[in-house]
Parts: sequence; structure tokens; C-alpha cells
Amino acid sequence: MPKFNGRIITEPVNQLYNYEHITMKTINVVAAVIKFNNLFLCVQRGVGKHDYISRKFEFPGGKVEPNESQEEALVREIKEELNKDIVIVEKLLTVDHEYPDFRILMHTFLCKAQNDKVQLTEHIDFKWLSVSELRSLDWAAADIPIVNSLIELNASSKFS
Repeated sequence: MPKFNGRIITEPVNQLYNYEHITMKTINVVAAVIKFNNLFLCVQRGVGKHDYISRKFEFPGGKVEPNESQEEALVREIKEELNKDIVIVEKLLTVDHEYPDFRILMHTFLCKAQNDKVQLTEHIDFKWLSVSELRSLDWAAADIPIVNSLIELNASSKFS
């Protein structure tokens, strides 16, 4: 029998400790909070293999490739997904979220756009919304902390 701190262990180790987070695939991504005329771009995902993120709204972005900075990845992803040029203003926050099948580290940046034109290549819909309207959408779970942060920043007048 294996021993742990002097006690005999009769249960399998994986029942004693949740090691799932250690082996769960972690995806390093970036997301753009794109602002134009005090409105924020929200994009809707299509149907995918994971029901829990299918048809949910999110801030656009994608995976950071090897040897690519977060900023380079963000500019590339927005150009690919939306055919849009952006200017990165500042980093807002990093979200560490575990979905049932993977863990996501999402580095979020506040960005500016010169216009509201969007050409969807991967998403099924988009909306430009004010901060007060953001909670009206059905967001992907990893994006909810970003929405909450934008609302808090707006309420504290730090976000103009």
C-alpha cells in the first residue's frame, strides 16, 4: 500500500487530488477590445465542436504563434478575422479560464479603430455596443471578466 504523510492510501491518487489542470491543454491567445466612437466591437462565434462556446459572443483575437509577440499576434488575427487595421493602446488584463476541455490564457488589449467597417471571415455576426449594453449579449465564459472590467473602468471614469 502506498503511504502519504504516514497514512495508508487506499483510493487511487487521481481521486485524492484533481490533477486534470496539470494535463489540460493550455492555449495562449490574445483578444482585442476594439473601440470606435465610444462603442466596442463584439463578435459572435459560429457553431463549433464545443457547445459551451458555440454561438457565444467574444472579443476578437486568436492564438499566439511561436516566435510571435502578443501584439504581433493581435494585429495579425484582427486582420485575418475582420480585415481590419487596429492601433493597440494598452494591455487591459489577462484572463486565465478553464473550460471543460482546455485552459485559455487570454491577454486582452484595448485597441482603437479608424472606422466601424468589419468584414467577417470566421464569425457569424458582430455588434458595436456601448459599455452599458455589453451585458445584453451571451458571452463566452472567458470573456465575461473582460466585460466586467470594462464596466468597472467606465464606472470609475478611468475609461473614456
